[in-house]
Amino acid sequence: MTYVEQIAEDWRSRLKTELPRSSDATRESIVRWLLGDDLDRFATYPPERLEIEVQAMDYRYRILIQRYFETPPQRAYKNLMQRLGSMFVIRNKINTWIALSRDRQTTVVDVLQEVIQDLLQNDNYMQQQVKWIAQCTSDPRLRNAIVLTATEEYCLRPIRNQPLLVYRFVNYQKRTQRGGMTQVPAADFIRLVSEEITSDDADGSVSLLDGEAVAQFQEAEAAAQQQELRGTIARQFEAYLSEKVGEDAAQWLQLYLQGKTQEAIAQMLDMPIKQVYRLREKVNYHAVRVFAQKNQPELVTEWLGR
Repeated sequence: MTYVEQIAEDWRSRLKTELPRSSDATRESIVRWLLGDDLDRFATYPPERLEIEVQAMDYRYRILIQRYFETPPQRAYKNLMQRLGSMFVIRNKINTWIALSRDRQTTVVDVLQEVIQDLLQNDNYMQQQVKWIAQCTSDPRLRNAIVLTATEEYCLRPIRNQPLLVYRFVNYQKRTQRGGMTQVPAADFIRLVSEEITSDDADGSVSLLDGEAVAQFQEAEAAAQQQELRGTIARQFEAYLSEKVGEDAAQWLQLYLQGKTQEAIAQMLDMPIKQVYRLREKVNYHAVRVFAQKNQPELVTEWLGR
């Protein structure tokens, strides 16, 4: 049994226990959605990334169960608005924009509804998600619940320490600076997330702002992967130093990666400054000449070889 098959079986067993009243088709649709459309990716991931993937699936599942699964559509949509509106950074930015605008009757929920509508209509990632969810289930209530779940998870992804929704709101501001905010009937929102969005809806147009958001997201993804790889290498090198050089070297590395100066490290390790500098040279030697030869030499040289 492959790793992805084992994950699928684990989820089937879990859903059978936690959702006993749901049909087999419903549980299987949820499992298929959680695994995603590209199952081959699991075979290429290192163990650390596989663990992150499993945690991400559990996170999406808990969102679905807590706020949207078997919830009436209008109530589920209200739950999404409350969840997104409860984020201080988002609510604060929207309130500031409303205070500076000419339309003082607008509420945070009004703006959020328009931003989410814009997201579902113009964001390439969300359009792909809606299409994939439609392939996972033909049940309109389940499809609606999963779309709302995917929308919440996507909007709250951290990008440069802020939710992605903040950047979508900034893009929305740029698009409405001249024309002002439109008022779309609230009844249309439930219909919007329940329908399958196709490429024909955009009439072949390309949104440059959407491309900007995607580029920002991809840049953040790459940075997160680099940070994850850096952490893994740092832990491996710390273990190497502890075994081959000594605990003082491992402690020096920890403090160095925290941004401490050599003087501060000397005080914290209770060492003469000259001994700390000699320790630094010894760590640099092992980093560049020994450890880096087998473990991402470019990254080790950049982070540890200074």
